[in-house]
Amino acid sequence: MAGGVNRPPALRAVIADDQALVRTGFGMILAADGIEVTAEAADGAEAVAAVRRTRPDVVLMDIRMPRMDGIEATRRILADSDPAGLRVIILTTYDLDHYVYAALTAGASGFLLKDVTPEHLVAAVRLVRSGDALLAPAITRRLIERFAHREEPRPAALHRDLSGLTPRELEVLRLLATGLSNAELADRLFLSPTTVKTHIGRILSKLELRDRVQAVVLAYETGLVAPGDPTGDG
Repeated sequence: MAGGVNRPPALRAVIADDQALVRTGFGMILAADGIEVTAEAADGAEAVAAVRRTRPDVVLMDIRMPRMDGIEATRRILADSDPAGLRVIILTTYDLDHYVYAALTAGASGFLLKDVTPEHLVAAVRLVRSGDALLAPAITRRLIERFAHREEPRPAALHRDLSGLTPRELEVLRLLATGLSNAELADRLFLSPTTVKTHIGRILSKLELRDRVQAVVLAYETGLVAPGDPTGDG
């Protein structure tokens, strides 16, 4: 099959987990779908080094690892990266884990449970690489509502100036944080889905955020939305 076939862009990944069996299994699943695993790492420090060495598109990052945990590794990796580039997916055994919330605030684009199906794993890696967040908005809200009120707002969140947003953009951000999807936002605001996507893109750009997960986190941490606010879920 030479030439003429339009293939999706090559995708490269690093797998960081302290269990060799997890690394091997996930690596085989990704490779079978044409995703190149550029490196494996058994702890956070190795993950940071592997990312700097191989420059992947996506990192699958376990949270609990020796030497350096996945949260600190995520923070260091993303501090080195262009906001439009590398994405981190957190691997965890339990959903609604406070470590997951910490990882999202560190810049991760979502999380996967370790018992994920092969199809979902591949789809997740491709999804975050396209720029989408790997978390249903309502699940993001549920995570943040459970944990945001337990911690003091972070200075990094507080110094973000929301005054640069237009009234409409503030409204979109507030509703986004209550768990509405783009389609639900469009219905609520009587806008087209394309216009909603444009508003979200401008919000992310103005606030220098990677994706909608980070926008939801910021909305809670700046006090724009408070845990327990009406969700509009019906």
